[in-house]
Amino acid sequence: MLMTFRPRLAPLAALALYALALLPGWCMAQSYPAKPVRLVVPFAPGGSTDIFARLVTERLAETWPQPMLIDNRPGAAANLGTEHVARATPDGHTLLMASPGFAINPALYAKAGYDPKDFAPVVFVSLTPLVVVVHPSVPAKSLAELVQLARSRPRELNFASAGSSTHLAAELLKSRAGIDMVNVPYKGTAPATTDLLGGHVHLMLDNIQAVLPHMRSGRLRALAVTSLKRASQAPELPTVAELGYPGFQAASWFGLVAPAGVPGAVIDKVNRDVNEILARPDVRSRMAAIGAEPRGGSPSDFRRFIEEEVAKWSTLIKQIGLRVQ
Repeated sequence: MLMTFRPRLAPLAALALYALALLPGWCMAQSYPAKPVRLVVPFAPGGSTDIFARLVTERLAETWPQPMLIDNRPGAAANLGTEHVARATPDGHTLLMASPGFAINPALYAKAGYDPKDFAPVVFVSLTPLVVVVHPSVPAKSLAELVQLARSRPRELNFASAGSSTHLAAELLKSRAGIDMVNVPYKGTAPATTDLLGGHVHLMLDNIQAVLPHMRSGRLRALAVTSLKRASQAPELPTVAELGYPGFQAASWFGLVAPAGVPGAVIDKVNRDVNEILARPDVRSRMAAIGAEPRGGSPSDFRRFIEEEVAKWSTLIKQIGLRVQ
């Protein structure tokens, strides 16, 4: 009789042990959030990262029993705030609004203070394409003509950049197209755009929302968008990928990540709640108004995206020899 029952009890016992192992995380998810949740923005208030963080927190505050607070921690190109979250208690009450620098900085900075593996991806919030724009004086009316021009005049064309993400987007285009152009760095998008409008630089890759009014007025000529799909705000513009550079993507993006070790049940709850927010018509229209495409999806979807970003940018940074001490 004992031999008859033991094969049946073993699977049941294993199932019971598995359920017991999941119980603490499930209980935490049921009571989450048990205290105010801090969403760390590693930039000063008022920027794009801050805008998307507030969009999420405002909506979550409507349904969560505890408040969600914005914690702006600027410094060291977002490394300070990001490292702070990496070292936080992994209970889901401290989250980070990640952006492109999250994937770029560990390869770019000798001491970024964190590794993307220190985090658990939670949910992909949004993606905003960049646009390849040139001053009207540049004799190129298509991306192909720009590439041909740059090849015929190596290092004679220059491009404005406003931070590592727009700089590396142009470097990625240079690498994929086999062209050589000179980077002219600026401290922000506004002065870079001003000089581009004045014809002091030839071209730039920048967020669609920043350059859209100048595209419409004819003060800048748009050649392509850098997302994998055409932008809803300018569907007439082809993607770089469809113009002969398959898989090309260099976009501004935002998403929530948590310190590694946060229970999966907590991550799943935050993911579900944010996905519900991203599906709301008012949220989608508000994002469209600032040039963003809502994303959503599962934590594993976001993890794959981050891994692709890390691999792409670390390879490029090594290839072109960029390094900040």
